[in-house]
Amino acid sequence: MLQRSAALKLALAEDPAPVLAVVGACERAIRAGNKIIFCGNGGSAADAQHLATELLIRLRGAVARDSWPALALTLDAAAMSAAVNDFGIDQMFARPLRGLGKAGDVLVGITTSGRSSNVLHALQAAREMGIVTVGFLGGDGGPALPLCDFVLLVPDAETARIQECHITLGHVVLTLLEDRLVA
Repeated sequence: MLQRSAALKLALAEDPAPVLAVVGACERAIRAGNKIIFCGNGGSAADAQHLATELLIRLRGAVARDSWPALALTLDAAAMSAAVNDFGIDQMFARPLRGLGKAGDVLVGITTSGRSSNVLHALQAAREMGIVTVGFLGGDGGPALPLCDFVLLVPDAETARIQECHITLGHVVLTLLEDRLVA
């Protein structure tokens, strides 16, 4: 498992362009006073919360910087359950995004299959609102792929290996973003 995880990460390191493109999109958003919004289900929900916290609170203890605007749509259980109850699971992220997001923000949709209906609807809503869309995807990207302006794709079918790469990619993006914004 460790060798497979390492091999996937080494393969992703071969082409830094997608990572640098995501860093650039996030940098433009933060510099313009916008925010980074994350969403995902299950383990990807935990990753969404983890990465939003790294921006909002702190990524590296040795780097003194301000808090940057970020949030995970997975944090508010009352809003999520109300959206599911009133509008259906497909709108669990899209509904709050429409109230919290604005043009110029970045939405990071995390889905290991590229098929999570609530993430797909959030990416579509973001597109309609002028929000930049980033996909942390797995496999072939699924139906999420065309809804994303920028994609970090882990070409594997095993959820655990994809999630391991997603959190590593997230840390790489945020570390490079911090280096650019604090420099």
